[in-house]
Amino acid sequence: MKNQKKTKQPLTIDQKIKRRNFLSLGVFALGSAAAYKGWRWLSTSPEELTGVTGGGQVPLRRALNKTELFFRNFFSRNHLVKTYPKAMAAKNVRQNSDIGLESDIVLADWKMEVKRANGELMYITMDQIKTLPKTEIVYDFKCVEGWDQIQYWGGLKMLDFIEHFGLAEETKTQYMGLMTPDKEYQVGLDMDSAIHPQTILAYEMNGQPIPLNHGAPLRLIIPVKYGIKNLKRIGYMTFSNTRPPDYWAREGYDYYSGL
Repeated sequence: MKNQKKTKQPLTIDQKIKRRNFLSLGVFALGSAAAYKGWRWLSTSPEELTGVTGGGQVPLRRALNKTELFFRNFFSRNHLVKTYPKAMAAKNVRQNSDIGLESDIVLADWKMEVKRANGELMYITMDQIKTLPKTEIVYDFKCVEGWDQIQYWGGLKMLDFIEHFGLAEETKTQYMGLMTPDKEYQVGLDMDSAIHPQTILAYEMNGQPIPLNHGAPLRLIIPVKYGIKNLKRIGYMTFSNTRPPDYWAREGYDYYSGL
């Protein structure tokens, strides 16, 4: 008599639960090991040489650079940030840092040096800026530290500044660079963001002249960027096809810092 083949018995509910638990634990263990190896690889990878950027691991900086290219490809100057009624603006505007503001300044003597793409220098005064139409914006200022605040600023729209002072040719370059008068604080801006319709050269805060600790007499307000790009007390403006110096990018932050 031939041996009959045993029929495989179906798993009981208890066995199914145990099997799923075993598989789940196995997947979790493998995932944890992979995550740990990835963290170890990133934490022990070489740090980038300090140049225009610095302070970060090489793989992380490469990822940030690729992310910048992605967002720049999809950036549109037609996209405007949300604005609010003036009544919603903070009365006490938060201030994080004095970098670039430590040096004494005589406001009456202030001039902004603009270096054109051909090397020619222009010197622009506050009187020249204030004769042009004023633009106001009330928007949600965002800091990389995680806080935000609705703020009210007034000044000269960057596009109007560019048009009035004949800098259209300069906007064909890839970047605008800004520095404080003491050159301690610098930002580099991709040109599309710099000439976004809501970017302004601000000289008023809450309808009054900007106080010294917020960047008097003139500062940048660029709503499509985090606060680290909103340079206080502009002293110099440049144009180039290579990344200009950037204070926080050298400290390991994202060069693009877009919203």
